[in-house]
Amino acid sequence: MIYIYLYRLPPNSLPRMNKVVLVTGANSGIGLALCERLLCQDRQIQLCLACRNMQRAEAARSALLVSHSDAQISILRLDVGSTQSVLKAAREVKQRYNRLDYLYLNAGIMPNPQVDFKALFKGLFSRNVIHMFATAEGLLTQQDRVNPDGLQEVFATNLFGHFLLVRELEPLLCQPGHTAQLIWTSSSNARRSAFSLDDIQHHKGVEPYSSSKYASDLLSLALNRHYNSQGVFSSVICPGLVMTNLTYGILPSFFWTLIMPVMWLIRVFTNTFTLTPYNGAEALSWLFLQKPESLDPLAKYHSLTSGFGNNYTQPRKMDMDEDMSEALYKQLLELESNVRKKIEEEEQDTRAHGQYLNQTE
Repeated sequence: MIYIYLYRLPPNSLPRMNKVVLVTGANSGIGLALCERLLCQDRQIQLCLACRNMQRAEAARSALLVSHSDAQISILRLDVGSTQSVLKAAREVKQRYNRLDYLYLNAGIMPNPQVDFKALFKGLFSRNVIHMFATAEGLLTQQDRVNPDGLQEVFATNLFGHFLLVRELEPLLCQPGHTAQLIWTSSSNARRSAFSLDDIQHHKGVEPYSSSKYASDLLSLALNRHYNSQGVFSSVICPGLVMTNLTYGILPSFFWTLIMPVMWLIRVFTNTFTLTPYNGAEALSWLFLQKPESLDPLAKYHSLTSGFGNNYTQPRKMDMDEDMSEALYKQLLELESNVRKKIEEEEQDTRAHGQYLNQTE
């Protein structure tokens, strides 16, 4: 007679599954600072750096491995401004992993920023100087363009590409007994006045960045409505005023050299001037440690830095309309359907052309 003995291990002795984290725009700025902070918080995570430029992605990976030599870090080619790139990257992610715990939707662009210098100098000597720098309201415009997919470039990169990525990764995010988090890097420049449901791509406006960031706030609310029941929770953060490549591109380098001492002085009186990417990533890393069910879908989580340099996170209610968020979600679903149909037609044409060439040889 053969006896089989079954032992039940105590819960705390069960092997822990390493968390899988994907960060878009991870090769520099806030994205890279976030990756560094995440590895400090949990050295066992499987971290995927999703970047447009593979050379920079490899450099970021190497830099992270210097201080975290045993970390599990992979890189992924992803241009969220290209639908084909998003679809290809999503297929690769589904081959690499069987689930996804955190999806940081961080990549973003602000092309060809133009500053109203009259408003800038007027604001420098007014009581609204802090608000001006924190939100860039009335200060910045951008020149957008149409990308090869026929979409407005800022809309495609900052919003639609990430939306399509979420949709493609549903099998890894929505699993029984599994909780996943979507975390958007928004902005204090996300203003309702810059966004219109009649022009979600911002064809007609001059503030595509502000429009796209407000749209991401709206979309996060809608995603919670549609995905919470499947264990997926969405949050948005504001990194504060951070000096990154995107920020430095707004003004000539000599101007930043002149005003940076003023910026550091102003920080003593306001907590929104986080200034460094590490400080700006505070809310992103804080959310990594929270139970997503406890988070407020109507709050934007702000990275803040005190005058003494202490970092902390604070939730602030967003100016949101649930009907507007649902209307945007439906428009994005319709656009997704049209984009997929267009890609399918192009692939059919390519196959037909290939068959024709084979027949004529």
